[in-house]
Amino acid sequence: MAVEKGAGLSAGFEDADYKQAGATLECNVSEMFRAADMVLCIAPPEAAGIDHMTEGTLIAGMLNPYDNRGLLQILAERRMTAIALELVPRITRAQSMDALSSQSSLAGYRAVIIGAEALGSIFPLMMTAAGTLFPARVLVLGAGVAGLQAIATAKRLGAETWGYDIRTAAAEQVESLGARFVDLNEGAPEGAADTETEGGYARELDEAEAGRRRRLLAEHIARADVVITTALVPGRPAPRLIDAETARGMKRGSVIVDLAGPAGGNCELTRPGETFREGGLTILAPLNLPADVPTHASQLLARNLSALVAEVIGDNGLAVDLENDVIGPCCVTHAGEIRFGG
Repeated sequence: MAVEKGAGLSAGFEDADYKQAGATLECNVSEMFRAADMVLCIAPPEAAGIDHMTEGTLIAGMLNPYDNRGLLQILAERRMTAIALELVPRITRAQSMDALSSQSSLAGYRAVIIGAEALGSIFPLMMTAAGTLFPARVLVLGAGVAGLQAIATAKRLGAETWGYDIRTAAAEQVESLGARFVDLNEGAPEGAADTETEGGYARELDEAEAGRRRRLLAEHIARADVVITTALVPGRPAPRLIDAETARGMKRGSVIVDLAGPAGGNCELTRPGETFREGGLTILAPLNLPADVPTHASQLLARNLSALVAEVIGDNGLAVDLENDVIGPCCVTHAGEIRFGG
């Protein structure tokens, strides 16, 4: 196992820590690539780095296959095997390899922290000699991994917390964290409540149903001090949950934290990677919140990758079994072919 010298410093890990764990430290990344049978990465590799890798090398990491068709083409041409952690199936056996979930948990936590920092008031109820301060009202849109962690964090900070998801099955999870669930299914047309895919993700709504839900959500958004949006549909632009009129109708001093910024944002006024301010409203759209907590982000991703390595290395060394119910679905290139059609 070879590690680039200084690779862990920004996450709080010294080179000596890697040596103690049995790794060797290398300064020449190009030579590391040439000698590697397997390359583990965080972000998609650049073409210049791939040029130094040998044919048949296995690369695994967050490869962003939906928006990186060019990368997949290069990897296929080099006959490299690529495993995208974003596509690890949501089955029990694969939970230890699910980097998307581990990093989303951190993003949900950080979303609440930066939302609290941007709000001009405190989250919890506070009784003082000068009077009572009432709790902030936090609304979390999307009750996936990031959303549930945001709900739990807001509750721990003492906010009056609400959660919403188009999947009615999420109501029990939201309420188990002590929050209240926003149910918009009453009065919905027949079949509108069927909003979950076989993989456990929210399906994309048709425009009529999406519009109906936006109108009903607007009432709840208007009463919120902080709104955290987390809704994503894999491979598609983020669903629009908050239009400009609704956002501008929020109370002065309100905050929106849009975690769907990398996919365009859940709010019409979102500017991905920027902070938008208008009329007392603040909209934050960070692109990589796990990087705010690099120590724990690195620890979790390392465990995900370690579990994946154990899955592809058998008694006879490196072996990619495309019939494997974990490896098959997340293997995007192999033997000169692109296996991902998203």
